[in-house]
Amino acid sequence: MSDRDIARADAVYAALLERQGERWVQPRVERTRRVLELLDDPQKTYRVVHVTGTNGKTSTSRLIESLVRAHGLRTGLFTSPHLERFTERIMVDGEPIADAAVADAWDEIQPFVGLVDAELEAAGDAPLTFFELLTVLAFVAFADAPIDVLVLEVGMGGAWDSTNTADGDVAVFTPIDIDHADRLGETIAEIASVKAGIIKDGAAVVSARQDAAAEAVLREAAASQGATIAFEGTDFALVEQRLAVGGQQITVRGLAGTYEDEYLPLYGAHQGFNATLAIAAVEALIGGAAQPVAGDVLADGLSQATAPGRLQLVGIAPTVLVDAAHNPHGAAALATALREAFDFDEWGVVLGVFADKDAAGIVRALAPIATHVFATSPASDRAEEADRLADLAEAEGLPVTVHDDLAQAAEAARSWAAASDRRAVVIAGSVVLAGEALALADAEAWKSGWDA
Repeated sequence: MSDRDIARADAVYAALLERQGERWVQPRVERTRRVLELLDDPQKTYRVVHVTGTNGKTSTSRLIESLVRAHGLRTGLFTSPHLERFTERIMVDGEPIADAAVADAWDEIQPFVGLVDAELEAAGDAPLTFFELLTVLAFVAFADAPIDVLVLEVGMGGAWDSTNTADGDVAVFTPIDIDHADRLGETIAEIASVKAGIIKDGAAVVSARQDAAAEAVLREAAASQGATIAFEGTDFALVEQRLAVGGQQITVRGLAGTYEDEYLPLYGAHQGFNATLAIAAVEALIGGAAQPVAGDVLADGLSQATAPGRLQLVGIAPTVLVDAAHNPHGAAALATALREAFDFDEWGVVLGVFADKDAAGIVRALAPIATHVFATSPASDRAEEADRLADLAEAEGLPVTVHDDLAQAAEAARSWAAASDRRAVVIAGSVVLAGEALALADAEAWKSGWDA
């Protein structure tokens, strides 16, 4: 990787950041479709596994990609947001896209971006947004690679998300819960209806166990599209999971076979369910849900799976974990995992969330495992004030201190944890905070132990 290529890629990201922000969402998938038509529909040159839901989308997507790659197929993986660098969002064969490749793809799309922006302006509409353009950029880069299969994570919702310009051979639904209510709807049924928009004609649908209202919506949507649908717990299932060094052993009843005592190097019961969903998705994609995944292929795919920023160990002596839990459902899964998978008596929680998230719900979910809360703010203009988090923590009866930024909060938390070998730290509440923590842990060499 040359300095020139790095500079070209950084310039692409700078250009994207000049666009309407990632949080801004207007239901207008046709604008992305217009650019892709001008580019000859690159998203139709490979098979697609489309993933939506409320929690577990990125981990499930990464598991699916690893399993597909273990079959010897060339893969693309599109996820969001990124932890440290935007090229993490566009992965080719398990690695972030090369800087030169992303810059070349940008050069390809630029003339058409100008054309569509002009059309939008003439119609009194807003220009193409950050996420719309990022999606187009990724589709072009994957076609240029070229790849065989794209595992595609929805940005928000489903029906009108810019990723829905691709037609998923397999549509995957992780658990659906209340999130982004201002954009997607105030009930689980309404949110499920938006997410169900990724189900395409004749597709295979695999879903986690859902609330009854969400299941009914998904079944109706699948029937209307002539799609098959399979649910965890009924059509496939996580039969057993046991703690193991560095992760867990799982037994899965899939759509086409049973897989016993497979090693998954990820912590948390929720990751066992994510892996089960991923296996069913791959069975549906390869072999039409009638052919089991070969044992050596499955073992390789699961063992190579990673989930950066998800219960990731970033420090020792004291132990420090990072988790991107950014809503109550994710925070509850984190709390369960900390209780079940780790042998500590006290947890210091470094917490920073976005103002548009359910901060009270997150604090409430983490309260049962938190001994002390170190309240701070992610480095974002969307961040919730640390003082408000402190108020919420105090309302739950938790000791709390307030810190200006992550570096100060982490230093205080690590110092607190270093006082006893029965204490550990978890940093959570935001993907942005998780990214900051990974960079800080690396810069300060937390894995070499506490040296204060």
